Amino acid sequence: MKKVLLIPDSFKGTMSSQEICSIMEDGIRRHYPEAEIVAIPVADGGEGSVASFLLAMGGEKRTVIVKGPYMEDMEAFYGVVGGNTAIIEMAACAGLPLVGDDKHPDRTTTYGVGQLMLHAVRHGCTKLVVGLGGSATNDAGCGAAAAAGVRFIDASGKDFIPTGGTLDKVKKIDRNGLVKEFSGVEIVTMCDIDNPFSGVTGAAYVFAPQKGADDNMVKNLDAQMTALANIIARDCGVDVQDIPGSGAAGGMGGGMAAFFGSHLQMGIETVLDTVRFDELLIGADLVLTGEGKIDGQSLRGKVVIGVARRAKAASVPVVAIVGDIGDDIEGAYAEGVCGIFSTNRVAVEFKQAAKRCKSDMSLTVDNFIRFCKRMGL
Repeated sequence: MKKVLLIPDSFKGTMSSQEICSIMEDGIRRHYPEAEIVAIPVADGGEGSVASFLLAMGGEKRTVIVKGPYMEDMEAFYGVVGGNTAIIEMAACAGLPLVGDDKHPDRTTTYGVGQLMLHAVRHGCTKLVVGLGGSATNDAGCGAAAAAGVRFIDASGKDFIPTGGTLDKVKKIDRNGLVKEFSGVEIVTMCDIDNPFSGVTGAAYVFAPQKGADDNMVKNLDAQMTALANIIARDCGVDVQDIPGSGAAGGMGGGMAAFFGSHLQMGIETVLDTVRFDELLIGADLVLTGEGKIDGQSLRGKVVIGVARRAKAASVPVVAIVGDIGDDIEGAYAEGVCGIFSTNRVAVEFKQAAKRCKSDMSLTVDNFIRFCKRMGL
């Protein structure tokens, strides 16, 4: 075996993607010390996305003073890979951990995210990858857009920065103020959910409770989103409710499409495109991937299936090493997965399994690679 690609998702609550890559690499090198091993840690767009891309591709981390969730000054960051592609995770300045117990999704803002985007384009980046996930906000990305020059105008004709609790005060949106540096910049938004902008499966009802909203606030936030959607349709010509994933990150999915002309893309597809996975596949003998649990939901396009589809097209075998194997996974084989192996070596509850997850992963990889070596692969 001369070349192996490692591209696992994290095992939520136990191991990060980086940790899994390290364990896999150690297991392979015990038997194939001369093998070329390419590790591609995967993040879903939330906290840790910048670190994952930088680890996979190299590049630089840029630190910037921006506004936090409550418009306070704070230090945030983004990454630059490939010379001109900025990786921005909204959680860096609008993430839920930043507010602690002070959770008020009707008042928090994504303004700092727009400042990160603006800093990137003003410093030579021609492509932005914006990861949505782990937000403390429900402002539909209006804060980010305002930082980038989009004007939100109230009934008295004054500009203001909308938050989740004031979206219905927006009477006009003027995109003409979007700073000129955004012209010609490609903006891709990483989004792994398909929730709509508003309604019972939308941003407020599904995600606002974990951000601190009670039942009454949820209803109010949803009404605000509906009101804004109507203004966006009229002034931006975009039906955000019709965009799968527009409800991501408090409606920022829809805001990215409406205010920045971004297209929403599954996280794994964004990762594969950005790291040039198709090129990395050239000459590869094997791809090792995995996730905490593979089941029928995985077939919708999560990491394992996204990787398998690309590798199948290049005729490179894919093996998934996972925590649990659920029902209805037969479709994974048709997508290009050659084998699925569980790390659960003994029948124990999750709390106990979590304590031994790293050693179980190591032993499972070792077992599989021993088989490969015995078969002369």
